[in-house]
Amino acid sequence: MLATISRAATRRPLTVILVWLLMLLVGFGLGTGVFGRLVDSVPDVPGTESDRAAAYLDRVDTSGESITAVVSGTTVSDPALRSQVGRAVADLRTVTGVASVPDPYTTRGLTAEDGRALVIPVTLKGDMKFKDEKRAVDAAADRIRQIDAPEVHVSGGPLLGQQMGGRAQEDVQRAELISLPVVLALLLVVFGGLRAAGLPLLIAVSGVAGAFLALFLFSQVTDISVYAIQITTMLGLGLAVDYALLMVVRFREERRHTDDVLDAVHRTVAGAGRTVLFSGLTVAVSLSGLLVFPSPFLRSMGLAVAAVVVVDMLAAVTLLPALLARFGARIAPAGSKGRAAAGRGDAAAAPEGSPAGGSAEEGRVFARLARFASRRPLAVLAVLVPALLVVALPAAGMRIGIGDARQLPAGTEARQMYDTLEAHFPPGTGVSPVTVLVRPGAGPDTVPRIRALSDTSDARALPDGSTLVHLRPGGSVDGTAATDLVERVRDVRGSEPVEVTGVAARLVDFRSMLAERAPWAAATVLLGIFALLFAFTGSVLIPLRTIVTTLLSLGAALGAVVWVFQDGHLAGLLGADGLGSLSLTAPPLIIAIAFGLAMDYELFILARMRETWLRTGDEHDAVVTGLRRSGRVVSCAALLLAIVFGAFMTGGFSPILQIGLGLTLAVLIDATVVRMLLVPATMALLGKRAWWAPAALRRAHDRFGVSEEAPAPRPQLTGV
Repeated sequence: MLATISRAATRRPLTVILVWLLMLLVGFGLGTGVFGRLVDSVPDVPGTESDRAAAYLDRVDTSGESITAVVSGTTVSDPALRSQVGRAVADLRTVTGVASVPDPYTTRGLTAEDGRALVIPVTLKGDMKFKDEKRAVDAAADRIRQIDAPEVHVSGGPLLGQQMGGRAQEDVQRAELISLPVVLALLLVVFGGLRAAGLPLLIAVSGVAGAFLALFLFSQVTDISVYAIQITTMLGLGLAVDYALLMVVRFREERRHTDDVLDAVHRTVAGAGRTVLFSGLTVAVSLSGLLVFPSPFLRSMGLAVAAVVVVDMLAAVTLLPALLARFGARIAPAGSKGRAAAGRGDAAAAPEGSPAGGSAEEGRVFARLARFASRRPLAVLAVLVPALLVVALPAAGMRIGIGDARQLPAGTEARQMYDTLEAHFPPGTGVSPVTVLVRPGAGPDTVPRIRALSDTSDARALPDGSTLVHLRPGGSVDGTAATDLVERVRDVRGSEPVEVTGVAARLVDFRSMLAERAPWAAATVLLGIFALLFAFTGSVLIPLRTIVTTLLSLGAALGAVVWVFQDGHLAGLLGADGLGSLSLTAPPLIIAIAFGLAMDYELFILARMRETWLRTGDEHDAVVTGLRRSGRVVSCAALLLAIVFGAFMTGGFSPILQIGLGLTLAVLIDATVVRMLLVPATMALLGKRAWWAPAALRRAHDRFGVSEEAPAPRPQLTGV
């Protein structure tokens, strides 16, 4: 299959390049239309109680969401300020789409007891389209900001979602501006030339453009989360660099042995292309677990990342061979110096497997690590496994939350409003209430029993005869007090027609959905990974070993994220706070993406080990040679990817910080501790059994397994 693809790509390289160029134009043209179709309803789960109640209220309740303004920094009883606020309230009531605006001076609880702050809540109409609602929010916010006071902050409701989404996009753009030049500089160092170094970036740009186009098509049939674009860009760049690095390094190796560029390209695709194919499939399978969940957010993330993985993979095995066929003669072979060496086909320098500029000594470093771990496997496992488990321990107490303005940096408007409310008003002021819908037919004591669950509550009748009850919890919008209140309402309602919605209720339902579907998602991913790794290696023990060691590195990364962002240790160094929980966006994405990337590096190493094993039948030589020939590629790829992910920690939005730290640590731990030490140690313990499979499965692999190499005699295992 890959041989056919490589011949097609190299036979008409200009045609292939033009096709990808057209896709690039369409992707950044039509594909960017997805930006106008993104949604930020992260915790919504269709079919849950909170979702049904919210949809019902959208139909029957004439009032919609609300935004909140806080005026502070001066005595609110000042006549001039009072006059300004009065005029602003009057103007707000005339804004199209605004349902009501209470007078903060005559409404209880809207002026602070210390007289230094007041709140202006603006309730919107409930039957507006998205564009009309946004127009009303912007008009109301602009009018409020005209109040002449030391501090005027507006946020809450749909405006908070806009502010969080805007900050997330700013952080991603900053990360891209930081990471791209650094990645290019390191690629220049690795390859020693601009032509070879530019290829990974070309693949990355093509991958992102293709992913945009795929997301635009997906958006026609399903919701796409605003976070999908950010993760797509981040992962698209990283994987493209990984795949192109592997392919170009292999191409330069092949050029050491032949003057025929096309032959070198075909050999590259047959060897490294097979690894890229399986790597892309394993990453996509790792993300397929997200499709098991009914949450539009998780499904859209699975679709988004799977799209960029597939496009990167296709670009690596079609566009890159075409580029190499067209311009590969100008790329120096491994170990040679400059274009002159490329023209001679110089095969004199670096050992087989070294990237440009690599020395034999650098190859020996990875070989020494492999020998060290192979000779002392029990000692290596006895030290590293407990250490990783200790780092992973905090993950056992992981909690997820929707989050509030505390996720934003201190200088943002939403965060400043939150801090002002906390400083001048009682706890819980401005927090979204637990919303209870009491339908017609409920008993006469139902509403009083529900209102008794909270010290602060209000109720009003709806046009259809239902009663809407608002219960205000203490603490944060998604804290323990709020979620416990949701559970208590659901406990005391009995068989009455009562439904609970609101932010806290959506979080409770989201957690229940995760608990119910997570085992199925895990089974889907693990079985898929096992099948692909068996198809790649022909072994049943290597997939099991790979899954266990990968879970160790993943657990350690998650434990560190919990320790920092949930428990608050060292969070200040990253410009964040310990929030008592992780953003519900972070753990699923860290787990899915990190697991897929770990498979990426495992396949890089296993490909080289398998080649040696098929050639020699010596399991010890397979481990040492495999790591020597792949260690520097894996290390370079991990370093580049860590830079991409690490750049996302330069912003201040907590969910992006969490994802950036989690993925950075996962990549570094996996590429160093796990792949360089645990892999050779466990392979040494397994010995020849590492490549074992039952006879029936071995025959199935021989017949159906994907392989582009020429058939080689398989060593016969005895005593297994």
